[in-house]
Amino acid sequence: MELTPRLADRNSAPTTIVTAGTAVFGDGGFALVGGPCSIESAGQIEAAAAGVARAGGAMLRGGAYKPRTSPYDFQGLGDAGLPLIAEAGALHGLPVVVEALAESHVALVAAYADMLQIGARNMQNVPLLRAAARTGLPILLKRGPAATLDELLFAAEYVLVEGNGKVVLCERGIRGFDAQTRNVCDLAGALRLKELSHLPVILDPSHASGRRSLIEPLVLAAAAAGLDGALVEAHPDPSTALCDAAQAIDLEDFARIAGRVRVLRSALATADREAADAAEYDTESAIR
Repeated sequence: MELTPRLADRNSAPTTIVTAGTAVFGDGGFALVGGPCSIESAGQIEAAAAGVARAGGAMLRGGAYKPRTSPYDFQGLGDAGLPLIAEAGALHGLPVVVEALAESHVALVAAYADMLQIGARNMQNVPLLRAAARTGLPILLKRGPAATLDELLFAAEYVLVEGNGKVVLCERGIRGFDAQTRNVCDLAGALRLKELSHLPVILDPSHASGRRSLIEPLVLAAAAAGLDGALVEAHPDPSTALCDAAQAIDLEDFARIAGRVRVLRSALATADREAADAAEYDTESAIR
């Protein structure tokens, strides 16, 4: 039995940079992806796209097919949602990422999206992973709620062995025992993934916490810690959201978070430069 992933291993390749349209993951920046949990109407997804673009977001997200815990909850618009998000993204200059829920969805989703998402419930759906990989599109692969880091990397391996190296790993929280948050946000696990693999790693603070009040600090923590981005549920009017309303932020909050991320990243870059300059000065002084 193979005990360690081969192609996803940190030592198997240089650090991978994944591009999806104009969005870039793994180049040292922080790609902020925003949009609603589910596509509800043309007006809703267009308003979301406008807000994400205005804030400087890298990519628009939205679900056409929603794997809900209860069969009685809103399941998404299905195929009809795909042209709506594609049109909204194109109108505002944003690439789009959409989840493919089943192998039968892959070809149609790939015709509209710039990146395919494999959700947490499907992390180990091998036929779906292989079909998604064969489209040649970048793949956003979410960690399952009870999956180990090695299991996530092996899931990525199924994409990589198909010749598609464009995989972005997403930590979206693992199942815990405390109902105060929807899941346990495993930031340490996400950072460990960065040590274990050359693939980009982002955080989904919306599913990891389930509470809109925690989204901003978790995004800032991810940006400060050195992850490659965040996937945030942002809705024009969260109070009316048909899916996961409690964890959705509004577009004003998304813009504030994006601005604070930029300030934080700039401050960290300045601190790094000052530290490097100080070290160089100390070296030159020692030589003299």
